[in-house]
Amino acid sequence: MGHVLVIDGHPDPASLTARLATSYADGAGATALVLRDLDFDLTLRTGYRTPQDLEPDLAHAQELLEWADHVAVFTPLWWGSVPALLKGFFDRTLERGWAFRYKDNGMPEGLLAGRTGRLAVTSDSPRWYLPLVGDSTVKQVRRRTMEFCGIKPTRLTRYADVRGRTNEQIETWIREAADLGAADAARPGRPARPDVVRPEPTAA
Repeated sequence: MGHVLVIDGHPDPASLTARLATSYADGAGATALVLRDLDFDLTLRTGYRTPQDLEPDLAHAQELLEWADHVAVFTPLWWGSVPALLKGFFDRTLERGWAFRYKDNGMPEGLLAGRTGRLAVTSDSPRWYLPLVGDSTVKQVRRRTMEFCGIKPTRLTRYADVRGRTNEQIETWIREAADLGAADAARPGRPARPDVVRPEPTAA
């Protein structure tokens, strides 16, 4: 696969989502982008009407997305959506003209094409219930964000009915996340680019 980037979108470092993201990253030999550790304004203040300068952490996030061949996003399902932390990251980082553009015929074009993806979603609701209520988190992140920007195919992993799981079952999930990361890292991806080095954050 080459370069794997894992985005941990949970604000709590002790969360199951964070543990799964860490295990997946370890298995994949991936670079982790832990959003709760970044310093940035969550709010896109005027939409796209006026430019909003990227903070150094978001500029570095864009560099990592350009570097990556595979992007895995880990998020909980909150209120049929995602945490404000992750939504704000998408709003601020996936800029028009950088992550996507509109062609002359009005159709959108993803500018992050050539990358594959995985969306991993944790939820207290059982798996069978989510499609009945619209599965809005998956549609929002997988279809309307990642694939909209050209990251596809984006595979889906669910960790559902978290409240009903035993500690043993949770630990099995953690171990399996590492195996999943290793499997994703081994998939054929974009041609290897040995001249591209993972960008390091710039000191503030």
